Amino acid sequence: MSDEWKAPVADNGDAKSWKLLEKTLLAGVQEQRRARRWGIFFKSLTFIYLFGALALFSPLLNLGKSVPGTGSHTALIEVRGMIADQESASADNIVGSLRKAFEDANTKGVILRINSPGGSPVQSGYIYDEIVRLRAEYPDIKLYAVITDLGASGAYYIASAADVIYADKSSLVGSIGVTAASFGFVGVMEKLGIDRRVYTSGEHKAFLDPFQPQKEDETRFWQGVLDTTHRQFIDSVKRGRGDRLKVVEHPELFSGLIWSGEQALQLGLIDGLGSTSYVAREVIGEKELMDFTVQQSPFDRFAKRLGASVAEHLALWMGFQGPALR
Repeated sequence: MSDEWKAPVADNGDAKSWKLLEKTLLAGVQEQRRARRWGIFFKSLTFIYLFGALALFSPLLNLGKSVPGTGSHTALIEVRGMIADQESASADNIVGSLRKAFEDANTKGVILRINSPGGSPVQSGYIYDEIVRLRAEYPDIKLYAVITDLGASGAYYIASAADVIYADKSSLVGSIGVTAASFGFVGVMEKLGIDRRVYTSGEHKAFLDPFQPQKEDETRFWQGVLDTTHRQFIDSVKRGRGDRLKVVEHPELFSGLIWSGEQALQLGLIDGLGSTSYVAREVIGEKELMDFTVQQSPFDRFAKRLGASVAEHLALWMGFQGPALR
């Protein structure tokens, strides 16, 4: 008999047991895969359902607000945050709201409630011009600007077009000036041994490049652009406020300084101290407020919170989008 070891041969019963076990394991794996697929499907379906419900029932989010055309009211329009294209306080949004408010037959007066640090001179100018046009077209409807926390720069530019401006005694008002800022990285690049290579078809095409040294003639040119924008700002404020401004006694009015509401009243920057409800109730004589502000959809708010406009704000902060009224 040989001493060589031989593996035992499984009988038919053992083979069947192994096959049964293998089938059971495979069935378990397949069941887990199906469960995962169905889980992903139902999660996706729930996600789609929620967004659909938000879009469908978004008007319900404004329950308690009056609907245009339902009775005598004071029209309210919010100017909140940065005044810039694609923002809630863009010219398109504010101008559209203004037109609807003035065109409503039941509007007894219009209030622009402002809480903004300013922004684009172009967007502010569009809104200013439209206010002037609507006031001429609807002389019986007065427009009141009510500044809450902040009405600075481009926001005050807009306010100066109103018939009357109100603010709280502690509001911040003014900042009639223009700014454009960026950074200079030339010294850092020299220390790191980095060369900047720029190819242009115009002598001054890259004059705002922060990676190149400033040139005296280009700096003078850019200052001229800012001065021109500042002059346009001043002219608009003077047209809107007229003799109410105490410019002679206070020449620093147009220096870019900002004042409290109490100081602004003495300087002629505003006409009185009061809130939105005070103006509606005591000045216009119609305490019922109707909000004509353009409302963002839930999807837009969600996308914005995800940072869809981060790059735009970064460019504005670094001064790459032109001058800003601040």
